[in-house]
Amino acid sequence: MIRKIGIILEMIKFEHTVFALPFAFMGAILGAVVMEQRLPSWAEIGWITLAMFGARSAAMSLNRLIDQSIDLRNPRTEKRALPAGLLKSAEVLAFIIVSFALLIFASANLEPIALKLMPAAVVMLVLYSYTKRFTWLCHIFLGLTIGLSPLGGWVSVTGGFDLAAWLLYGTVALWIAGFDIIYATQDFEYDRREGLHSIPARFGIAGALWFARSLHAVTAIGFIALFWMTELSWMYLLGTIVSITLLFYQHRLVRPNDLSRVQTAFFGMNGTLSVVLFLFTIVDLLVIRQW
Repeated sequence: MIRKIGIILEMIKFEHTVFALPFAFMGAILGAVVMEQRLPSWAEIGWITLAMFGARSAAMSLNRLIDQSIDLRNPRTEKRALPAGLLKSAEVLAFIIVSFALLIFASANLEPIALKLMPAAVVMLVLYSYTKRFTWLCHIFLGLTIGLSPLGGWVSVTGGFDLAAWLLYGTVALWIAGFDIIYATQDFEYDRREGLHSIPARFGIAGALWFARSLHAVTAIGFIALFWMTELSWMYLLGTIVSITLLFYQHRLVRPNDLSRVQTAFFGMNGTLSVVLFLFTIVDLLVIRQW
């Protein structure tokens, strides 16, 4: 059992929850400060953490289950747990059910609207894995899905929305879409051969990288705009500058004729960006602003 769980956690890259979790916390903290002039309680942070683990685990497991036949034919992914036979579909399905149960349980302990809106989030989590079969906008859909993390954090502690919440959602969504495009360049030839849809398959690798840069330029504008719309101060703005620098440095790592550092750009730089921006936001509110 322990060995199987370890294989499942490796399959879903559990450690990469760091991409979205800091933004869920950031949404919760900013929402509480902007709308209610307070900080979230530790209980709220705990339930948000469990909800995020449940949502991401279910989403990644679903993606692996739905795409197992595609992964089997792709040399890059043929050694993943399901196509390699290390896990059975029934085992992954059981893990998905447990993950969704965790999401529901955690959501029920937050603001009522979190549980009411959860079905819409679940639909997006399921639908994403099918989008590559019919639209090259699949990366945008992924961004809109994972971007729900800060919006969910915001709603979970406030019970409502604010213009800044939607700005944070859109900004994170474009950030995720941009780096997913970079990641998808690895499967450029395979996607074209199999008739799968992606921006690299549609526009070529060079065109895809320009598409990603454009999305990340808007991302940078969004993070700066958040400074003007909230109670954040120069400390957050400094963190934003550092994060934007990291964001565009990753584009120097990946070139149309050299994709050897895609993994570094995708996993290393993006995980660092979310943590850096979150830490600067925390220092801003707890030390500089002294909430």
